Amino acid sequence: MIRKHITEQTVIFFSVAKWVFLSSVVGVIIGAVVTLFLNILEYSDTSRSFLPFNYYYLLPFALVFTVWLVKTFAPSAEGHGTEKVISAVHKSDGKIDVSVIPVKLLATVISIFAGASVGKEGPGAQIGAGVASALSELFKFSKQDRKKLVICGISAGFATVFGTPVAGAIFGVEVLIIGVILYDVLLPSFIAGFAAFTTAQFLGIKYTYYNLHFYQDISLDFVLIIKVVIAALFFGFVSDIVITSVSHTAKVIKNIKLNIYLKAFGGGVVIVILTLIFGEEYIGLGLDTINHTVNPNSTYLLDIHWYTFLLKTLFTSLSLGAGGSGGIITPIFYIGATSGHAFGSLIAPEHVVIFSALGFVSVLSATTNTPIASTIMAVELFGIDIAHYAALGAVISFLISGHRSIFSSQILAMKKSEMLSVKIGEEVENINTELEDTEKSKFNKLKKRLQAKRELLKEKKQKKKN
Repeated sequence: MIRKHITEQTVIFFSVAKWVFLSSVVGVIIGAVVTLFLNILEYSDTSRSFLPFNYYYLLPFALVFTVWLVKTFAPSAEGHGTEKVISAVHKSDGKIDVSVIPVKLLATVISIFAGASVGKEGPGAQIGAGVASALSELFKFSKQDRKKLVICGISAGFATVFGTPVAGAIFGVEVLIIGVILYDVLLPSFIAGFAAFTTAQFLGIKYTYYNLHFYQDISLDFVLIIKVVIAALFFGFVSDIVITSVSHTAKVIKNIKLNIYLKAFGGGVVIVILTLIFGEEYIGLGLDTINHTVNPNSTYLLDIHWYTFLLKTLFTSLSLGAGGSGGIITPIFYIGATSGHAFGSLIAPEHVVIFSALGFVSVLSATTNTPIASTIMAVELFGIDIAHYAALGAVISFLISGHRSIFSSQILAMKKSEMLSVKIGEEVENINTELEDTEKSKFNKLKKRLQAKRELLKEKKQKKKN
């Protein structure tokens, strides 16, 4: 018995030591590569001022170029990044073509420079996963170890882009399967996230955090709780709009019987026209708008309308559907924060910043099915005071959004309601939901009762007439 115990502890010790070393090295390398990506993005953003015309006029040409670049050199770099990594983990044991790294970097920089409404976290996660996969191939790691390292790459890329190492680590192990956290990858994901984040800081990346500190007392505000519950329901429906809009727009554009380059150019022209009508705040990363909504001491003078989140959804759907390369999560932050601002302005003007912050994380939770990572991100970005409200908002919105996701390759491992019949183990895009047989029976009985009451009322009316 003692020998077995010693053997077990020894094996676990060497396993932990192995993954502490591997994930640390991989995290540092990914932190450096993603830092390079972020610095190039920042340089491209500042270089727009050298153009003799509005930068977004380049968007139709940029979309054509990115479509050609991705199609020619790395088809797996298409879309918003994280989706392809999830697919690679589930279907290819994490194997990712190394060409994804430079192609995704260049395509995303060009897309964002020209004004496509996309984000930087998806490419960050895909670049991180690509680096992890390349290192696994270089050192001939097993399929299982490669898969683990690629998940670490997702966490490290996410942590580096947003400066949230804990949320980044949890996101990497939570986003793959809805309803399951991969505990066997938790330690290496944490270490890779911290290593990448620390490396990025060492190399000069600065992150923005918002200490809302809005509630000093430990007692709960029950009126605010009720408002948060209502807001969470609203954020769930907003998330459904985002998922539906992005997926349907991509399908509609794909089904248009035109050359792909003509479709990319046409999509860019449409976005330019919309920008001329509604303004420049809906294109690009939109970080100024996000900062304005969630910063209690904001000095920005920006107009945030009740429909701002709807327009951002439209711009993002068109940008991705027309061939833009970039992430979806930064636009989701924008949509969440502005929808929260709209809700807060209507129902709780004194707490509008709180609801912007709750929208920021709740819409992320619902669209990506990551309530735990989203709650932790709220704490890392906004402070501990928001934790209980963020948890409430993230979980309710996650449930309300249904069995859908912005990442169609996620695998479902849970039902969001015991009243529904859902096939577990399917990818989200293949899921069909129906009422359970017992619920159907109850519904049919209720229907029959209502019909019987209607017939009875008709008979009574008829008797009165006679």
